[in-house]
Amino acid sequence: MRWENLTLGSGDSPADAALFGADAVITRTFDTPEFAGITFHEVRARSIINRVPGASRMPFEWTVNPYRGCTHACVYCFARKTHSYLDLDTGLGFDSQIVVKVNAPDLLRRQLGSRRWQGEHIAMGTNVDCYQRAEGRYRLMPGILAALRDHANPFSILTKGTLILRDLELLTQAAQVTDVGISVSVGFTDPALWRTVEPGTPAPERRLDVVRTLGEHGIGCGVLMAPVIPFLSDHPAQLRATVRAIAASGATSVTPLVLHLRPGAREWFMAWLGREHPHLVARYERLYADGAYAPKWYQRRITRQVHQLAEEYGIGPTRAGMPRRIREPEPAPPAMPEQTQLSLI
Repeated sequence: MRWENLTLGSGDSPADAALFGADAVITRTFDTPEFAGITFHEVRARSIINRVPGASRMPFEWTVNPYRGCTHACVYCFARKTHSYLDLDTGLGFDSQIVVKVNAPDLLRRQLGSRRWQGEHIAMGTNVDCYQRAEGRYRLMPGILAALRDHANPFSILTKGTLILRDLELLTQAAQVTDVGISVSVGFTDPALWRTVEPGTPAPERRLDVVRTLGEHGIGCGVLMAPVIPFLSDHPAQLRATVRAIAASGATSVTPLVLHLRPGAREWFMAWLGREHPHLVARYERLYADGAYAPKWYQRRITRQVHQLAEEYGIGPTRAGMPRRIREPEPAPPAMPEQTQLSLI
């Protein structure tokens, strides 16, 4: 492994680009059914607020990612390539070798309090899910949310996890002092497709229950309809069923995103496709012949169809990561003094 290259040794200066501290990595396995076959690498990160590369298409500049690797095991996950930076496998290794930044809450609080930090928006869940199963054990997000709340720092969260409801009170408190945006990812509602493509995630209907529950508590929640998978979840009837279910959950918005296949994810997804849907391999090779993204004409077609359906069901598109603050209740109008009619007699 390249852990040694990413740690801060006695001869390093603070300006060096090491990712982890001198007590770099503690590797643990837990003999419990929910973590069977999963290895956790506990690290003490040197920095937790990360700048998004300038060439990125993301509509935000700063992220916080307390985990690397993800037990959701989505076969299409674009973040798989990042595991190769640690000499970890981007296939099964990405699904089962989870890096945990155990000092993330304390480190974030310190960085938010720095004079150099200008209070910009922070996005979470944009690389791997901060509410994956590991969060149930390590409980990093409550400390992270508390730090953001205490510094009134705007943030957004994208998740496929239902565990976010555990932190509902913290989210509510944060939304009272800053802009908070929550989005849940639901690309399709087909149960058979879900079981093979996203085997470690809660079922789509459970995720839509999260949207519903957040809305019932005054937190508007959008749905990132991602990914729309060509030839597997893009039939008009499938798109309609998905948008209809999203609308029924009370989502404030629906934003479609077509599958993209970056290096690392592409190889893993295409191997899966060859096993599960070999008749589609040639079609995918043609559709993605020019790179990681489907052709513009295809993306525009899907976006147009979803937006038309969203309008039909009474919801609309929005910017990814757009913050939604809980609205303060309208003050009750002052009570009018009781009117007494004057008697003429």
